[in-house]
Amino acid sequence: MEPDFLSKLRPVHEPEPISWWPPAIGWWMVVILIPLLIALTYWLYRRITRKTAIKSAQKLLLTIKQDNRSANRQKLESLSALIRRVAISTSARTECAGLTGNQWLTFLDNTMKGHPFSQGIGKLLTEAPYRNRQPTGEEIAQLVDLCESWLNAQGKRKR
Repeated sequence: MEPDFLSKLRPVHEPEPISWWPPAIGWWMVVILIPLLIALTYWLYRRITRKTAIKSAQKLLLTIKQDNRSANRQKLESLSALIRRVAISTSARTECAGLTGNQWLTFLDNTMKGHPFSQGIGKLLTEAPYRNRQPTGEEIAQLVDLCESWLNAQGKRKR
């Protein structure tokens, strides 16, 4: 009875080898998550460096504002350098690093209402180095306030 039953059985066969396609769900998740993590990391890096640059600039601006020992020309030079550094840190370097004169003032006006740099007290940034007289204390105070407003606008600006 047994030999007859065994003769009816089919021979054992191996399963087909596992194909590489379609990949398992884990590989799909890796393919999707890695670019997302890279993009998130880049976004966080940009956000943190931008906020840090603006915060540091606000502290330096406060130091310049409270400095009573420096001459007005020194304060003006410090303000100009500070604004330039913040602009380069928060914007694309190619967008603002090479700007001078009216182009620089127009760039600064882009995040403000009106034209306080190109048509207001902000012109002092480009004109004062070529003047015969030093800027007055009131002009420096107005320029400090304008720079403070510009820094606050940079903190609120979307990129």
